[in-house]
Amino acid sequence: MAHFAIAHCNMNSFLAAKSFVRNTGSCSSICHNSFPFQTNRCSKGFLRLCKGRHQNQSIVRATATPMSGELEKRTLSGSLHSDSFSKPKKVMIIGGDGYCGWATALYLSNKGYEVAIVDNLVRRLFDHQLGIDSLTPISSIQNRIRRWKSIVGKNIQLYIGDICDFEFLAEAFKVFEPESVVHFGEQRSAPYSMIDRFRAVYTQHNNVIGTLNVLFAIKEFSPECQLVKLGTMGEYGTPNIDIEEGYITITHNGRTDTLPYPKQASSFYHLSKVHDSHNIAFTCKAWGIRATDLNQGVVYGVLTDETEMHEGLYNRFDYDGVFGTALNRFCVQAAVGHPLTVYGKGGQTRGYLDIRDTVQCVELAIANPAKQGEFRVFNQFTEQFSVNDLAKLVTTAGKKLGLDVQTISVPNPRVEAEEHYYNAKHTKLIELGLQPHLLSDSLLDSLLNFAIKFKDRVDTAQIMPTVSWKKIGVKPVTV
Repeated sequence: MAHFAIAHCNMNSFLAAKSFVRNTGSCSSICHNSFPFQTNRCSKGFLRLCKGRHQNQSIVRATATPMSGELEKRTLSGSLHSDSFSKPKKVMIIGGDGYCGWATALYLSNKGYEVAIVDNLVRRLFDHQLGIDSLTPISSIQNRIRRWKSIVGKNIQLYIGDICDFEFLAEAFKVFEPESVVHFGEQRSAPYSMIDRFRAVYTQHNNVIGTLNVLFAIKEFSPECQLVKLGTMGEYGTPNIDIEEGYITITHNGRTDTLPYPKQASSFYHLSKVHDSHNIAFTCKAWGIRATDLNQGVVYGVLTDETEMHEGLYNRFDYDGVFGTALNRFCVQAAVGHPLTVYGKGGQTRGYLDIRDTVQCVELAIANPAKQGEFRVFNQFTEQFSVNDLAKLVTTAGKKLGLDVQTISVPNPRVEAEEHYYNAKHTKLIELGLQPHLLSDSLLDSLLNFAIKFKDRVDTAQIMPTVSWKKIGVKPVTV
């Protein structure tokens, strides 16, 4: 008996699912609808369809992980109790099919946590809509999870659906009963949010409403559960003073107070993260939720100890102008002989960290939870670089591999300072035990060789930036 994912979807999605089941004989997973604003439900119809195809199978709520026979019998008979055996800490990872989420899911599972992934798989849909693809071939989420179990013998549960649909999210909470929620499940690209009005609205709706639903689900179903939320250093902007970790103490007209650090978001995506932070801070104060906001810098790298175990576990590696991050993009450009594309003057400075440090930071936040009613903010990065710094590092590393690496300045599609002061504090995670993987020659060599290995998959038409902050308009755009 197998348990399958339930997705809440619109009628077009249901018809597509129906065709898929009839053509393949499988109902093991159905992707969420293409336009997540629409939440008409066809789950019951899909359940009837699947039961018609699989008389010897049942679809139970929202879980997609096959259980062992004995455990399944105990669960269905009601004889399995939480106090009957020692179990690992239960962590729900929202957005577990994405770049940071997948690496984190494997890392925590390997550490002994009981992990569940919640995802609507919409990130894969964005690739189809925009005509882009990961440098690395990535397996379906179902095959990834099966491969992980075959290698290490550990289950990862799967709930396919949209957290903007509260009924779906509530069911996932009631079934899995998380002790920690790691929330990566947001549209994460500033350029994507600036393509057109539709995608700006989608970004804010998906991110803000989704996070609100998570907060309500914690309050109603898991009040002791802690939230670890992925924020962004982009919330702060580039102020001409040092950036503190979440809060700043100010003396004004003879009075002193500690206040949230001022926000200067630079895109509709970054603004959605600011709204999230305010909503989380408010619910911590009002409802006693415990939360940690990880204001993450720019992530680079692709391999972790877990994802390099097998090609079927590979993480995605974005190099395009919409989802690709600076260092990853530069390594791919060098590998295919394309000049490194520095936006404007190249003095834009940000915090950066290795994907291996992202997963470390998440576990540190889980293992050292916030107090009840506390809203903590950690600045999650390990080093600061300007875009010009990165270009020079990639040029030097590329030449050692025999690559002829050139750099060009292209008109900056963003509205941002190209030369500025930047000094952000990042001590709290170090104090908790973070052991950083700093950017080194060996890591750059590894990244470049990885890009060279898959360079035949590169679509050079996707390298140059095509999204303009100033030209965003109402008309839907195909990038």
